[in-house]
Amino acid sequence: MTRHAKNCTAGTVYTYHERQKDTKKSGYGSKAVRLGKDSVKDFDCCSLTLQPCREPVITPDGFLYDREAILECLLHQKTESARKMKAFEKQKKKQEAEEIGKLEEKERSKVESFVNMEKRITTKPKSAFTVSNETSVEGDSADPVPSTSTGAANSDSKNKNLPSFWVPSLTPQAEPTLLKKPDTKTFCPMSGKPLRIKDLIPVKLTPIDDKDDRPMVAKSERYKCAVTHDALGNSVPCAVLKNTGRVVTMDCVEKLVKKDMLCPFTGAKLKDTDIIPLQRGGTGFAAAGVQLEAKKAGPVLQA
Repeated sequence: MTRHAKNCTAGTVYTYHERQKDTKKSGYGSKAVRLGKDSVKDFDCCSLTLQPCREPVITPDGFLYDREAILECLLHQKTESARKMKAFEKQKKKQEAEEIGKLEEKERSKVESFVNMEKRITTKPKSAFTVSNETSVEGDSADPVPSTSTGAANSDSKNKNLPSFWVPSLTPQAEPTLLKKPDTKTFCPMSGKPLRIKDLIPVKLTPIDDKDDRPMVAKSERYKCAVTHDALGNSVPCAVLKNTGRVVTMDCVEKLVKKDMLCPFTGAKLKDTDIIPLQRGGTGFAAAGVQLEAKKAGPVLQA
């Protein structure tokens, strides 16, 4: 009877712990890890820099960015699409030139075949009753006509010629990969949907009034709801009002804003699209509503 321990190797069964240890050591198989609170960004941090936003803006899908970071990202996408479009236009012109060259070569071959055919036609007067040296009176040809079997054998021998990889003229060449026409639109780095600069909405965060002299980065609670003055964080669902850019909690939206669909700051009429839920980071709880599982696919051993 073997001992019930993790490091016991005298058992006759390949245990789950041994399989997990061997998988981790060999590097085979996919790995799944649940992210903790320290691995995700705060609700007021930029989705690109993962740092607190100095000039926050939000997309219609609720992703928060720093204006400088998102503008730099969109500019990079524009530059990259322009470079790809230039390469695509160059490839298109090259293909058009090749097509024109093929047409010219085809027309040239037609003209040459026509000229060769015209050269075969004799224009000198010739007597029909004179006998040439090449043919006899009876019409028998001087050279015997080769048999069909011999001609077929010669054609088969020509077709059996394989390309030689050591002869430059017979070496097969790999065709270049054709480029596809790039999309000139700019996309959101997080959602992947088309995003324009005019779609960005400025956000006004209300800081907490306290006597703490520490910098904003060092504080655990930095901002509050503009209506209820509740502290905001990843555990508190919040939304942005599109007309003013103010950040309020979802409880405030459900209990106050959606009751009359009026802005609590300006009194203007609101629509459902004017309330943008803010995409927040995760917490340490399983029911936070945020995907916190990271997966890494690796090679798999097959039996």
